[in-house]
Amino acid sequence: QVQLVESGGGLVQAGGSLRLSCAASGILFSISAMGWYRQAPGKQRELVARITGGGSTAYADSVNGRFTISRDNAKNTVTLQMNTLKPEDTAVYYCAVLSGRTYWGQGTQVTVSS
Repeated sequence: QVQLVESGGGLVQAGGSLRLSCAASGILFSISAMGWYRQAPGKQRELVARITGGGSTAYADSVNGRFTISRDNAKNTVTLQMNTLKPEDTAVYYCAVLSGRTYWGQGTQVTVSS
């Protein structure tokens, strides 16, 4: 069974940082592209960062330079380091497997106050 479990969300002031983690199981993690999405109320879910099995990364323009995605294949985890957070970053953040069939975590709330 595939499981993606996010952690690390919370409330932070603008300009602060949060580190989100995703623990994956039930997949061939080392060869799977992984991503972080976010969805604000009333908005479409958007891809904010992705990382291939080989470690190549890509970011949405809105977060480029502030967020960093990384992975630890030995631990089957993918991490999103979020710096210089802005109120517009407020959303539920989801971990996803992007290779083959798409799987989603349950999401973790990130709230950035002004």
